[in-house]
Amino acid sequence: MEQYKRILLEKFDSRQKVITELTNLEAILNLPKGTELYISDIHGEFAAFDYILRSCAGILNEKINDCFVASLTQEEKNTLSALVSYPERVLEQVNKEKEWYKSTISQLLTLLSFVAAKYSRSKLRKALPQEYAYIIEELIYSDLTLADKHSYFHTILSYVIELREADPFILGIASSIRRLLIDHLHVVGDIFDRGAASAQVMDELLQFHSLDIQWGNHDIIWMGAFFGSKACLLNVLRIAARYGYLWDIEKAYGLNIRSLTLFADKPIKPILSLDPSWGQERRNLQQKKYCSWKRSIKR
Repeated sequence: MEQYKRILLEKFDSRQKVITELTNLEAILNLPKGTELYISDIHGEFAAFDYILRSCAGILNEKINDCFVASLTQEEKNTLSALVSYPERVLEQVNKEKEWYKSTISQLLTLLSFVAAKYSRSKLRKALPQEYAYIIEELIYSDLTLADKHSYFHTILSYVIELREADPFILGIASSIRRLLIDHLHVVGDIFDRGAASAQVMDELLQFHSLDIQWGNHDIIWMGAFFGSKACLLNVLRIAARYGYLWDIEKAYGLNIRSLTLFADKPIKPILSLDPSWGQERRNLQQKKYCSWKRSIKR
């Protein structure tokens, strides 16, 4: 143990910081591990990929059911699930009265506290939106069975609503819940090709809090095209033409394909070597020559 302490003291200049780090490491070793999501063959289908991330691959509905059990109806659970997954859309559609805000934010805080129960406070704090971290921590750690705390809780909620911060507050809590439900993302190949929204998928991955990527053969083709391989570039364009998103490539990456369009409009002289019937005739001729040669040997 003394040896480990000496190693820690080389990185931390006080015993208090060593104790803090030891506590953090003990939490990492002993608390339940976060959920890791494996996903592959995205192929530029952003809508489907985004839905999987926002719904946390079905984990969100499970947690809502475990958290609220019979205290919410199935319809209310579905509404809460939609709010966490697509908060911007739901906030545009609902009639946002003060009581709705109070009830909804209370449900979100209860769910946040439930999904964060297996993590250390440090990990939870990192998952919270920085501008609301202090307020959210105060609210989720308030004991509402105490009269003073109950009044304190609802007073803070009233301030958030009256100052017109309720919508961004809800967005922040929803994002934190999704982040805690998927602790790490493993992308196992093939982000590109076939779908038109590979750029959006990459933008989403760049913003994700924790992930690793194993590149697939389609991804390697795009990398080769980027670094100047004509064979890879032609393959990228061939697949784009086949799946109908050539113009999306031009829009997303600024790749001018007008010259390709003009080339396609030009009449091309037939190439006999590419004609299947010509190839058959040639094979027949070769066969005749081979038979003649065999007969000459026998003689």
